[in-house]
Amino acid sequence: MKYIIMCGGKYSRWKTPKQLLKIHGEPIVARTIRLLKSEGVRNIAISTNDGRFAGFGVPILKHKNNMRVDASERVTGAWVEAFYPTNEPACYLMGDVVFSQAAIRTIVRTETDSIRFFASVPPFSPLYFKEYGEPFAYKVADQRRFRAAIDFVSANVDTGIFCRHPIAWELWQVINGKDVQEIDFDSITAINDFTCDVDCPTDVEKIEAILCEL
Repeated sequence: MKYIIMCGGKYSRWKTPKQLLKIHGEPIVARTIRLLKSEGVRNIAISTNDGRFAGFGVPILKHKNNMRVDASERVTGAWVEAFYPTNEPACYLMGDVVFSQAAIRTIVRTETDSIRFFASVPPFSPLYFKEYGEPFAYKVADQRRFRAAIDFVSANVDTGIFCRHPIAWELWQVINGKDVQEIDFDSITAINDFTCDVDCPTDVEKIEAILCEL
């Protein structure tokens, strides 16, 4: 299985891509690569059209990705285009997530012959400082089913069937044929520790403080 770290899209409020922000001096994407390798994973790639991600010792996968987030957090384009198109089994990891070693171990060791979705879900760990769940990874063996769901979401971004701009949560509901305006937390593989994504610069400081205490 190929492990693809998703580092695409354009975020105008960030001068540096979030995935290149440093946690204790180490870029987030480099941390994810290191943790994957420590679990024996060697088939790793970065999905991006940004040349700043070269030099991490893994292949770069380029593909069309029209998702844009402006300074006011307005989203255009389909977020689900971030999933690099391939027919082979793949695990897609969100590039702006700071993973724990335990989280990476859970993702790597969880087997599937279909699709698994990993995220933080309530009730949250005391180490988790956000008030809402965050998506972390999709592990996909059934690419045909996965691509069909992505095509449906992409085609319906502006139709009003979603209560917000659809992201990983809504994609999961489509995959499972569930209500797209609700989240079926029970069907998600939970990762509940300090693992979370970076939404703002202060998140980096919070994560670094947690790591210092562990």
